[in-house]
Amino acid sequence: MSRPALRLAAAALAVLAPAAALADTAADRRGDTAFHDPAIAHAPADGVVRLYGAGGPHTAFQKVADVWEERTGTEVEVVAGPESDWTADAQRGADILWGTSEQSMTAFLLTYTAFDPASVEPIFLRPAVIAVAAGNPRGIEGFDDLLAEDVRIVVTEGAGVYNTSGTGVWEDVAGRLGRLEDVARFRGNIVAYALGSGASYAQFAERDADAWITWPNWPITKDDLDMVELAPERTIWRDVNVAVSPDADPEARAFLDFLVGEEGQALMRTEGWVR
Repeated sequence: MSRPALRLAAAALAVLAPAAALADTAADRRGDTAFHDPAIAHAPADGVVRLYGAGGPHTAFQKVADVWEERTGTEVEVVAGPESDWTADAQRGADILWGTSEQSMTAFLLTYTAFDPASVEPIFLRPAVIAVAAGNPRGIEGFDDLLAEDVRIVVTEGAGVYNTSGTGVWEDVAGRLGRLEDVARFRGNIVAYALGSGASYAQFAERDADAWITWPNWPITKDDLDMVELAPERTIWRDVNVAVSPDADPEARAFLDFLVGEEGQALMRTEGWVR
């Protein structure tokens, strides 16, 4: 190789070398979160199967837990809600973590370092849907109705600061057919970007909204909401997944086996969860 060619090759390597040094993965950041407390000892084996995660799946999980608890005599505690409410308890005593999407579980594993990322198991799926006020006063039948000029929409969005399964779902639905105009018109009708589904539910009422892009369990479990399904070509699916602590109570695995078994699946389907 000529000297000019060698100089060019060396220059190219000099440009590329910093890129490798700047590589960033979830594994690099484990334990580096605001919630992680290295002083908390993880010791979940106490005879109670404890599950922690964001709200949404918890109502269906509780139905399964009630049946399993009555049948086996082993107590199951399902704890849901904003992560800040339960993070210390989960770091100390969670047998099982659930994530309401893959990106949610990836975020959780940065804080809950006792859990092995390789152990994460997707267990159910559900589709995004449109929640409307009970009785559907605006007569919304599908996505195209959300593009009208006077429609008021709530979306769930993490906004870079909140771990929620809703992050990006509205954009995926609006952009599903590859039409930029759909995204722009939909975005123009958003009246609230709420941090989490619970906040979205509150904003739906407070903003007198017409529609909320969410998951089936919300309109199924709330008397003041009805559900409008999206057409297949617009539907986005996300999973719920679990990770079991290597130090979990032995009964934790037995509970999960029941959860994904035939009887557990039937109970989960009542709130829109499918395998």
